[in-house]
Amino acid sequence: MQLPVRSIRDLAVSGWSLPPRWTGRLALSAGVFTAGHWLLNDVVHLPGGGFGVLAAGAGLWWLSRPVKVSAFKEPESLKGWIQRCEEVLQQFSQLEKALSLTDQTQSRTLALQQLLASDDPMSAGVVSTVGTSLPSTESLQAALAGVRDLDLCIGKPLPVAATSWSWPSDLRRLDVLLHVLPLPMRAADLLWLEQLPVDRPVWLLLTPESSTTEEIQALICQLPERWHQSLLPWDGATETLRSALKPVRLQLQAPQPVRQITRQRLLKDLHRQWQAELEGLRRERFRTLLQQSQWIVAGVVAASPVPSVDLMAVAVGNGLMVKEMATIWNCSWNQEVLQAVVRQLGGAALAQGVVEWSGQALLGLAKLDGASWLAAGAVQALSAAYLTRVVGASMADWMALNAGVAEPDLEELKRQAPLLVARAAEQERLDLRGFVDQAREWILLRSDWREA
Repeated sequence: MQLPVRSIRDLAVSGWSLPPRWTGRLALSAGVFTAGHWLLNDVVHLPGGGFGVLAAGAGLWWLSRPVKVSAFKEPESLKGWIQRCEEVLQQFSQLEKALSLTDQTQSRTLALQQLLASDDPMSAGVVSTVGTSLPSTESLQAALAGVRDLDLCIGKPLPVAATSWSWPSDLRRLDVLLHVLPLPMRAADLLWLEQLPVDRPVWLLLTPESSTTEEIQALICQLPERWHQSLLPWDGATETLRSALKPVRLQLQAPQPVRQITRQRLLKDLHRQWQAELEGLRRERFRTLLQQSQWIVAGVVAASPVPSVDLMAVAVGNGLMVKEMATIWNCSWNQEVLQAVVRQLGGAALAQGVVEWSGQALLGLAKLDGASWLAAGAVQALSAAYLTRVVGASMADWMALNAGVAEPDLEELKRQAPLLVARAAEQERLDLRGFVDQAREWILLRSDWREA
């Protein structure tokens, strides 16, 4: 938590002055150093406390310094989505090779090629919720006459009470949707409309009972602005349906832009499916990386003469780890974005007392298992390793939420960081016994190295 700073004047030495943002940092660092030195020397009676607080203060400064970030954006064109899917195919190949799994690249490449080479006719779907009457199939065909090679599909009524408001896959593949909307509009109709992408061609056909001017104006006030140009009032007469559906007919007669939107949407769905399949492989690969990183950090902290947890070593170790994680999750984030994310998660972990809790827990388990295996400085090193473990797990969850198609929102990360860290800490706490077993092996290995 950033401490408030009152009436601090710019430092001036021989005509040289520090910017205001540096005076605040220096004041905060001086306060942390003074209070920490007094706490460790006079209260805990720990020698070298000042150096420990100095290292901790440097680590806290590194965790809190602001950075300018620039993140990747979701592809906006068909070419961009094709390139992204090809990158995912390479990611599959690399992970399956690293995990010694059967390479499925050929079958996935074939699925991508079939989607791009598809030459199906234009398709239009007519849907409604349960209880809403649809125009007859014959009248719809007559109203849309003149569109070449049109595949007209009449969908099953959508439920008005559902546990998942997800459109059926066969309707998601259609080029254009005509949603028959009753008035007054029901909440279920609005929920179904909210699930449709913004770029999806959708028209709203208003039923005969809802064609009065007052009811249409009331509907416009209820609907988001994106739907205001999609309303098609209809008086219910068969001979006027063709006139009401004129905008739909004109759109279907110009198939190229509509088909491009459909292919782009299907590529996005395919990419989402592949991302879900990749996640299992990524988690498996990540656990190997995490074990390596946590013991590297532990080794650096154990070798440090400073008797406090070396936050700089943890920060640097985590920074190197997240660079590898960005490769595993195919996140095209620059170094500044990665640093901002790991600092935010690391700061949240420190604020929640992960280091203090892990040190106490490790000491408790050491007493149960016997203290002979606990070398000097091991608790400090293992606490740093455990902090790396928690930050890495929370970082994996964040990358899984943002990899591939979503732009990382750092403001949203600030809000979610405490929850991500708490969830990761709880998950790792359940496997604390396994962590202690790994720690024992690491300490024995260090002992063998020293003897050699």
